[in-house]
Amino acid sequence: MSLLYRSTVAFADKFVPPKLQPLWNHPAGPKTIFFWAPLFKWSLVMAGLSDLARPAEKLSVPQSAALSATGVVWARYSMVIIPKNWSLFSVNLFVALTGLYSLSRAVNYQYFVKDKLPAHENLAVTKSS
Repeated sequence: MSLLYRSTVAFADKFVPPKLQPLWNHPAGPKTIFFWAPLFKWSLVMAGLSDLARPAEKLSVPQSAALSATGVVWARYSMVIIPKNWSLFSVNLFVALTGLYSLSRAVNYQYFVKDKLPAHENLAVTKSS
């Protein structure tokens, strides 16, 4: 696989315009995993944004907490590695923000709203015959 990747990059080198050479040859540029990993991680942000449309009772507190924590940890990590990876920082910042927002909605529902709903609206309450 690495032979295929290296030959593809060598072929693409010929077509990169001179103005884009600094980006192309950057230590965190498209020739490295430091570029592609954050690019694909944006799918987590899109998934987090799609959770905004979900009802709060269907959000998971542990899942939202884990997503928030990983976003915060990796955002911090992206600032201490060399080279500093600003694309990794930005994607993890957004992962943390979407996770924190979902976490706040889920916690608000679980601990403040659910107990105050009338019994017929609270799906957790079931009648036993």
